[in-house]
Amino acid sequence: MSIATETEGSPHIDRESLKLLVRPVTASNGWRADELSTIDGSGEAGIATRRSDGTTAAWYRGVQTCHEGELSAGRLQRGLVFVEVGTRAGEGSGLDDALDAAFRGKYGRSSSAVARITADVARATTLRVVPA
Repeated sequence: MSIATETEGSPHIDRESLKLLVRPVTASNGWRADELSTIDGSGEAGIATRRSDGTTAAWYRGVQTCHEGELSAGRLQRGLVFVEVGTRAGEGSGLDDALDAAFRGKYGRSSSAVARITADVARATTLRVVPA
């Protein structure tokens, strides 16, 4: 997933990147306005995948086998589904380009971390988080 980092063993998505993935509330994406407000106000969102026994695991390895998980942000806890998007899903490069631009705008163009997260191999892992 190209929008997350793991900090002290906990996966987190910075809220600016998450806002790019969560479009305005519609019946098709399922996010409610109060949930988006909570995510926006929390500063960070934690993401975990669900194991077959119902417990949660760090998102990166877990999403390889299970596309369901949990998001926590402030007082919000919500089940979610990871959905392939961008060029990986045959949608073109628009979303990937927007995410890359957001990372470059926030962290600068010369950062080695930005270079890695905007590389083609990282772009191929972009996922959208959708409420379950």
